[in-house]
Amino acid sequence: MTYHVVEDPIKKVAIFGGTHGNELTGVFLVKHWLENGAEIQRTGLEVKPFITNPRAVKKCTRYIDCDLNRVFDPGNLGKRMSEDLPYEVRRAQEINHLFGPKDSEDSYDIIFDLHNTTSNMGCTLILEDSRNDFLIQMFHYIKTSLAPLPCYIYLIEHPSLKYATTRSIAKYPVGIEVGPQPQGVLRADILDQMRKMIKYALDFIHNFNEGKEFPPCAIEVYKIMEKVDYPRNENGEIAAIIHPNLQDQDWKPLRPEDPVFLTLDGETIPLGGDCTVYPTFVNEAAYYEKKEAFAKTTILTLKAKSIRSSLH
Repeated sequence: MTYHVVEDPIKKVAIFGGTHGNELTGVFLVKHWLENGAEIQRTGLEVKPFITNPRAVKKCTRYIDCDLNRVFDPGNLGKRMSEDLPYEVRRAQEINHLFGPKDSEDSYDIIFDLHNTTSNMGCTLILEDSRNDFLIQMFHYIKTSLAPLPCYIYLIEHPSLKYATTRSIAKYPVGIEVGPQPQGVLRADILDQMRKMIKYALDFIHNFNEGKEFPPCAIEVYKIMEKVDYPRNENGEIAAIIHPNLQDQDWKPLRPEDPVFLTLDGETIPLGGDCTVYPTFVNEAAYYEKKEAFAKTTILTLKAKSIRSSLH
């Protein structure tokens, strides 16, 4: 008999749009599903579409006071509510109250958080835990269903890089990142891709709840190694830009001798180091303020045991 993991059925799912108010695909889809949610409903499952940062959405800006997708840590969630708190910290507490509390039995089972990137990342699923059989199985199902359209899995598990994401209040947090799309713009192809990712994710949950057993599987993931800043001058200003050979080459192998930056004097700056890496979030518009030109990743294979729902 094959060993499998028995998981509780999934009851409550949320789909977040507008965590960043200028990433419009999620905003547009969630607003549509709030009006007409037929396509996201599945028998026996509560699926709640929700606009997370309405003030930023209204202004079509990433955030009002601070990045909502970085404040779901115990420090911010535990602060005494007051008008002096940044808007996004207050909003984080409200969201935690509605969909959490984080790390509790009452929190939502799954949160899908919909994002766009200006980088050429295609369809990307963001995984926060490399040992989660359920999510590895789900991501395998989505990736297989999207084929031949590529789907990349970005593992952000790291000892020193901590993300206190909006979705992290759920038992199973899922980041969905689709690009390239400029901020404040809607592209039909990108919207179609994100819509399909959600459809397949919900189909997987439905199949799981109905008692389908998913056999052992393996997925290839890109695990974050480190973030790379732009070269800067003595005033801290950017002194070189992403090299044309690196632009739009997310997920492609990058060797130590390959050019990554170009100065205005025409000087090429290579990657350096001693290993091939796989860059992602290359030249992301929102990361200039975070001093991140791109992230270096390495490829790993993650394996999941067979899973089935405990109801069957």
